[in-house]
Amino acid sequence: MTPFASGTLVQSVDWLTIAPPTLTAVVALAVLVADLFVPPERKRLLGLVATAGLAAALALLIPLRAGDRATFCLTVQAQAQAHTQSAACSYTADRFTLVVQLLVLGGALLTALLSLDETRAKLPAGEFWFLLLSSAAGAALLPASRDLATLVVALEVASLPAFALVGLKRGDRMSGEAALKFFLSSVTATAVTLLGVSFVYAATGTLHLTELAARLDDVPGQLQTLAEAGVALTLVGFAFKTAAVPFHFWVPDTYVGAPLPVAAYLSVVGKAVGFTGLILVTVVAFPSHADIWGPALAVLAALTMTAGNVAALRQVSTRAWSAVRLLAWSSVAQAGYLLVPIAAAAYSSDDQIGATVAYALMYAVVNLGAFAVVALVARSHPGNRLSDYRGLYATSPAAALALAFFLLNLAGLPPGIIGLFAKVTVFSAAVDAGLGWLAVIMGLNVVIGLYYYLRWTALLFRPAPETAPAPETAPAPQAEAPAAVPESPAPRRAPASLPVTAAIVLTAAAGAVLSGYPQLALRFAAAGLF
Repeated sequence: MTPFASGTLVQSVDWLTIAPPTLTAVVALAVLVADLFVPPERKRLLGLVATAGLAAALALLIPLRAGDRATFCLTVQAQAQAHTQSAACSYTADRFTLVVQLLVLGGALLTALLSLDETRAKLPAGEFWFLLLSSAAGAALLPASRDLATLVVALEVASLPAFALVGLKRGDRMSGEAALKFFLSSVTATAVTLLGVSFVYAATGTLHLTELAARLDDVPGQLQTLAEAGVALTLVGFAFKTAAVPFHFWVPDTYVGAPLPVAAYLSVVGKAVGFTGLILVTVVAFPSHADIWGPALAVLAALTMTAGNVAALRQVSTRAWSAVRLLAWSSVAQAGYLLVPIAAAAYSSDDQIGATVAYALMYAVVNLGAFAVVALVARSHPGNRLSDYRGLYATSPAAALALAFFLLNLAGLPPGIIGLFAKVTVFSAAVDAGLGWLAVIMGLNVVIGLYYYLRWTALLFRPAPETAPAPETAPAPQAEAPAAVPESPAPRRAPASLPVTAAIVLTAAAGAVLSGYPQLALRFAAAGLF
C-alpha cells in the first residue's frame, strides 16, 4: 500500500518552475516543424532560433534564483485534519537544480555557437538543432527530478538524441562506429539502472527520493538483500553514464568520431547529466546505504583518474595523435576528480556535494573553451593533430593564449586560479572525510596531468617547423639524397568565424572572472547545496 492510499492525490503545477526545460523542448519542436518549410539557403535561421531559445531558457532561471519552488507534488488530506500537508514532489527547483541547469543550458548555448558553421556546411541543420535542443531539455529536467521514474525518463531524453548527434555525419565510418559504441554502452547502463530501480521499488513501495531515504531504513529483513542489490545496480548504471572506469571504453572513439561541437557537448553536458543523477540517487535517495556506495565510489574515483591520466600521457608521446582524443582522456581523468566529493559524502556529515558542483562549473567553462579553440584550429587543420598546434602563437596569438589559459586551468596552475582552487576544494573534501589514501592518489594524478597539459601548452609557443626552401639552381642529380620532409607544415591562420570566436571570448571571460573572483563558484562548496 502506498503512503498516500488513505488520502487524496493532488498534482499541483507551477509553470514558471518548469519553464526552462519546457521552453527548450518547445523550441526543439518548433525548429523541427520549421525545417519542413525553410528553404535550404536559409537553414541558418534554424540555428539562430535554437540559440535564441537556449538564451531565453537561461534567462528564465533568474526568477527562480531563490531556489524555493517545487511542483508536481503529492499531498495527503487526512480524514482527521482539515488542511493538507505536503508529502513529496517530483520536480524541485532548489539551489542544486538551478546551478546544474545553469551549467547544462549554458553548455548547450556554447555548443550551439560552435555548431552554427558546422550545420551550414556539413550537418543537416533541422535534425541537428532538434536533437541538440531535445537532449538539452532532458539534461535540464534531470537535476530537478525527485523521483526515480522522472529521473530515468529525463536521463533517456538527454541520452537518446545524443546517440543520433554522434552519428550525424552521414557516410562517415568513424562517426557511425562512435555512435554504435555510445549507443551500446548507454543502453546497457539504462538496462542495469532500470533493473536496480525495479528492485528498490519492490523493496520500498515508492519511487520518490525523499520517501526512499526514509523507507530504506525500515526495509523488512526478507527484502534487505533485494534492496541492497537494487542500490548497487542503480549505482552501476549511473557509473556507465559518468564514464567511470571500467565503463569508460566508449569515450575516446566517441569523441573523435562525433562532430566536434557534439564532442564538446558530451564532455560537459553529458558528463553533468551522469554526475547529477549519481548525486541524486546516492546523497538524496540512498544515504542509509552509504556503506555500499561510499567505498565503491572512492575506488572508482581512484581508478578513473589514474586510467584517464595515464592514457592521456600516452597521447603526447607522438604528436600525430588527435587533440580531441587527448581531451577525451583528460575528461575521463576529470571525471575521477568529480567523483571524489560524492564518495566523501558517505564518510562525512558535512555537505560535500558543493565541491563537486564547484569543480563541475570550472571544468565546464574551461573545457568548452578548449574545444572552442580546437574547433577554430580545425578550420585550417582538419586532422587536428597535436603537431598542428606547434607555433600557434605566431599565427593566432589570441587563440594560443586562450588555449594556454584553459589548459592551465585544467592542470590547476596559475593564472588559472579557479582551476587551482577547485582542485584544492576537492582535495580538502577527501581529507575532511578521512580518505587520506584517495587524497594521495589524487595528488599523484594531478602531477601526471601537469605533464601533458604543460607539454601541449609549450607546443603553442615553440617556433613553427620550417618548410623546405625552394631550390635556387637546377635540380640536384638523382644520386643526391632527397631533402628532409618537415614534420608538419607551419600553422596557417584559421578562417575567421564569428560564432566560434564568440564562444572563445565568452569562455575566456568566464574563466577570467572565476579566477579573479573564485567565490562565485567556491561558495557552493562552502555553503553546500542540500
